[in-house]
Amino acid sequence: MDHARRCYRTAAAGREALRLAAAGAFALMSAACSLSFPMTSLVNDEPSSTAATTPKAISPLSAELGEEDWRRAKAALSVALDPQGSGAQVSWDNPDTALKGFFTPVGQPFVKNDEICRAFMARVSGQMAASSIEGTACRPSGGEWAITDIKPPKKA
Repeated sequence: MDHARRCYRTAAAGREALRLAAAGAFALMSAACSLSFPMTSLVNDEPSSTAATTPKAISPLSAELGEEDWRRAKAALSVALDPQGSGAQVSWDNPDTALKGFFTPVGQPFVKNDEICRAFMARVSGQMAASSIEGTACRPSGGEWAITDIKPPKKA
């Protein structure tokens, strides 16, 4: 009799485990059906943009810079601010747009918020009037330089 009772309990426990596993699987499958993802409307209900909206500037240096100008300027910025570099002025130009400029590092590099930062002076000239700015750029370890602060130069 003990043997029969043990077999019954083992079989009952197995059926109960199987029932719980099936219920859990069903719950997981049902939960997947309840996930929702935002979808944009296929019909544009918003009014089209007007000329009053201003496009975002590609570069913080000057609104005059296009993508290729800014790509060339960023390359010069990286060389000029490199902590291992000479600290000399680095020029850039784009013959296609006649825009040009230079970056001059100011002072020594410093650490701020776990990033290497360095102050600089920049000048951009081209079709419009030339402009000079002072700024600071920072670079995370292994990352690219990003301009974090910009202002007009101090008057002497």
